[in-house]
Amino acid sequence: YEVSTVLEKPTPTEAEQKLVVPGQRAGYYLCFFGMHVLTPAVHKILHSLFAAGGPVNFRAALAALAVQERYLACELEGRRYDFGVKYGLLNAQLALCLDGQDRDEVLTNLVELLATNAR
Repeated sequence: YEVSTVLEKPTPTEAEQKLVVPGQRAGYYLCFFGMHVLTPAVHKILHSLFAAGGPVNFRAALAALAVQERYLACELEGRRYDFGVKYGLLNAQLALCLDGQDRDEVLTNLVELLATNAR
């Protein structure tokens, strides 16, 4: 899917006006959440938002990125983790690592880290 706009928690009216997708029934919209693979352009955007003195948030950077370059999303199966809660990003990263081919290496490193910090 090609992302053309980024809206965070749009109102029903906003969704009807800005998120219409050809082929989707009225009242149904495509949305995305999860892990992002971004180009270095997002760092420049975040820096410019910071330099302008305005609020710096990831949603604004993603919206600007969608305007500046091709921004794609894909559908994957998996578990959902909330980055907005304490240790949410850490839990997502651990789940990703523990489900991959390097699981044993990750577990070994975690055990070593726990043993080192227990002293």
